[in-house]
Amino acid sequence: MSFIHWIKKFPYTPLQIAMHGYAWSELILIAYGLFTHHLTANPIQAMEIRTGRHAIALLVLSLACTPLTTLLGWRELLKRRRALGLYAIMYAVMHVIIFVDLDNGLAWSLLIQTVIQKSYILYGMTAFLLLIPLAMTSFDIWKVRLGKNWKRLHQVVYFIAPVAALHYAMDVKGDVFHLSGNIGAPVLYGVVIAVLLILRLPFIRKFFVALRTRIVFLFTKTVQRPQTDTEQ
Repeated sequence: MSFIHWIKKFPYTPLQIAMHGYAWSELILIAYGLFTHHLTANPIQAMEIRTGRHAIALLVLSLACTPLTTLLGWRELLKRRRALGLYAIMYAVMHVIIFVDLDNGLAWSLLIQTVIQKSYILYGMTAFLLLIPLAMTSFDIWKVRLGKNWKRLHQVVYFIAPVAALHYAMDVKGDVFHLSGNIGAPVLYGVVIAVLLILRLPFIRKFFVALRTRIVFLFTKTVQRPQTDTEQ
């Protein structure tokens, strides 16, 4: 079997490989850090931060699939949206388990007190609790059972993503509102989420679809014209 034939028979696309590789990369790096004792002086806090950060990154990538399809016409992105969302939820579950169990020892009175004292945890828990019904109804059977309500339910992610970014921003050492301290990453996530939500507005989406169609038409016309002149 030739190499080209083997590539054609390979069951996974380059996008799938990149998506799964990126999704599992953080867990692999965390495991490596634990086994080699290089996960900072406070490994529990490091795992908590890194799983939460990766959850937000995957959630943003999932949110980006539809706008990027509108801009680029790359429809395979829509097929990867659900997997990215489920990976985001997986890391969010790990993030919460580390916080509740490893960090606070399942001491519920202490947890309640911590939530009251640190409002950013409340935002994080809100985002996490809203993700649960999305995870439970992410399978095709629920699309059939819920009908049009399935899409309405999963549009909650447009609220979850900004809340998760706010949770992250309030957790870092710095002041987002005064643009001081270690706020680069959460501000970037916030800006990206805002842009992705704007691109979903119907009139914005229609504009870019029309623009993409026009660009493709002009490109096709430009490519075909020299061939016609040569034939003549």
